[in-house]
This record gives sequence, C-alpha cells and structure tokens, in this order.
Amino acid sequence: MELMTTGKRSYNSDLTPSKRLRTELLSADADKPRRTSSLLSPIMLLEGHQGEILCSKFSPKGDILASAGSERSIYIWKTYGECENGIMQPNHGGTICDLRFNYDGSTLYTASIDKTIGVWDVASGSRIKRLKGHTNFVNSVGETKKGPPLVVSGSDDCQVKLWDLRRRASVVNLNSVYQVTAVSFGESEEQVISAGVDNEIKLWDLRKADVSISLLGHKDTVTSMDLSPDGSYLLTNSMDNTMR
Repeated sequence: MELMTTGKRSYNSDLTPSKRLRTELLSADADKPRRTSSLLSPIMLLEGHQGEILCSKFSPKGDILASAGSERSIYIWKTYGECENGIMQPNHGGTICDLRFNYDGSTLYTASIDKTIGVWDVASGSRIKRLKGHTNFVNSVGETKKGPPLVVSGSDDCQVKLWDLRRRASVVNLNSVYQVTAVSFGESEEQVISAGVDNEIKLWDLRKADVSISLLGHKDTVTSMDLSPDGSYLLTNSMDNTMR
C-alpha cells in the first residue's frame, strides 16, 4: 500500500527565532524537557478524515496505527517520520464501529453497520475477506492473541459469532438475548467475553456454547472492554459513567 503525506501535520509550539547566538541556543535546549519518544515532534496532528472518527488502534509493534469511523474508510498511518497515511480499499458500506489488529499486526479486522466484518491485509491495504452472517449492525470485533486465525463479533442482532478465517461461515453462534456492544476473547480461544445493553458481562465457554460466568455491577450499557495482557483482568467501561 502506497502511503501519502497529505493527511498529516506536526504541531510544535517551540518556535526558534532566527539569528540567535549559539550560547543562547545551547541554553534554551538545556531548559527543554528531555524527549522520551522517537516521534518527529512531541505532538503529531493527523489530518485527513472527512467525518467522525469512532475507533483507532496501534499495531502490536507500534510502528503503524489504524483509524476509522463514519466515512466508511480505514486509514493506516506510519507512527514515525512525517506520519504518511494510506486508505484501504474498498470501503465498507456503512460506518465502521470498531477495529483490531491481529497478534502480529499483519491483518486488521473491522466491524461495521453494513452488517459485516472486514478482514484486511495491512501490507497491501486491500480487503482479503468479508465475513457475512449478522442481520444487524456489527458493533464490536475481537481477535485471538495467538493460535489459529479466529475472530469474534458482537451485533445488534443479539448474536455473538465466532469466525475461523479458514472457513466461509461462522463456526459458533451464541444467542445473547440483548444487543451486543462489546466482545473479546478470554485468556484462551475457548473462552469469549461479551457485554451489551443488558449491562451484564458474560463469559462464554465455547466448548459448551453457553455462559459459564455472569458479571453484574454496571447500571447501563457496557460500551467496550479490554483484557489485560496476562489474561487475569478485564476492564470494562459503561454508559453509567464508571469503569470496572
């Protein structure tokens, strides 16, 4: 994928007047806080989107990031240098609600209100697969941390679906009763976690295709979740103004 430079701008408020003495420059540099990153500027402003941005993620290596939203396009940005960007093709048919990189950053998964999950090759910027099966908006998508290429999705059709990219259709379908707004894999590919408008967090045992644990406490819709790197803790945030 060829990257462009039209959609970026660096922001740096440290303006250096011309024709300053060398001793003044050395003194000014000594007063500045030490840089802790390799970015071109302490703050990089990324421009190019023409609509609301609803989701963004760094790749596992942190060298690129992806962003998407209401304009249906997925932007890929280089983290370093001038943050060149490119747009993956073709676009989704509706707003993109969520996106995730796979564990090595070579593949990107997207969830859209066009009722599909997109599977994208990051290097070429092209879509390699389109997962169909949901009958309403797809709100969330999750990926395995290792092992086979599995993807989990949650939708307004109240379904949690497990997909094996080596197959055409979903391999497991779980009925959550209420609309699903957030999904994630658990500590292994045999466990899936979902949450939605019923305020309940469900841990599914895929071997039984049933809920093994229900976590209660939120008073409103759970909007997203994230599993800790070691799989021991789950962070959720909700429209009840709390995180748990």
